[in-house]
Amino acid sequence: MPQRSKPRLSGRVALITGASRGIGLAIARALAKEGCTLILTARDENKLSQLSRELSRQKVRILTQSFDVRDPYSIDDLFRTIRNKFRTLDILINNAGIAHANLPVKNLPYPVWKNVFSTNVDGTFLVTQAALGLMKRGSTIVNNLSIAATRVFAGSAAYNASKHAALGFTNTLREELRPSEIRVIGLLPGATDTDIWKTLWPQAPSKKMMSPETVAKAVVEALLLPPNATVENLEILPTAGTL
Repeated sequence: MPQRSKPRLSGRVALITGASRGIGLAIARALAKEGCTLILTARDENKLSQLSRELSRQKVRILTQSFDVRDPYSIDDLFRTIRNKFRTLDILINNAGIAHANLPVKNLPYPVWKNVFSTNVDGTFLVTQAALGLMKRGSTIVNNLSIAATRVFAGSAAYNASKHAALGFTNTLREELRPSEIRVIGLLPGATDTDIWKTLWPQAPSKKMMSPETVAKAVVEALLLPPNATVENLEILPTAGTL
């Protein structure tokens, strides 16, 4: 029988927000295969329980916690648990994000705008700020931004603007953390076959899209680069281009 390759990220502790579906779920599965200790968060406690049972077969340590990136009290509670159980954090995947129905600016309700920014921008900021006290040299932060961080799509004003703002935050954070040797990667996937399209564009041609597993594979390879190298903004697109 062929020998199973040794997990390449054994001993690392990784936190993934929005881990119960889509790209976050694919990254969780990929990191489990590489031997990571996983802290998996999402709003849906039932899905987290199912995921924990699934990934426990990989013989890795897993902590799941229901969590809302918009809520500072929820963040404080999570990081209190992380400090008590792990004391350190090697990988942060800021993946939690939401979209909104396709609407022109004149018809876009302010509460929708505010909720998208609260999740996609404020959440990324708050989780990152809480995580930094646990991260040491050689750690990595990956912010899942979407290709919408550099391009615009009519009808998605709040989503586009939030992702552009999150890219500005990511690029600033990278410069601030260079002296600490903590890598910061902006993940900019193009069209990926996830549930977010049910909100953005229900008729989207899913057969032309990438799988979440393809994006997760690229993230793992970026994490495995030598400590003195990084991918700053990882743009990955389906061969069909932007849809």
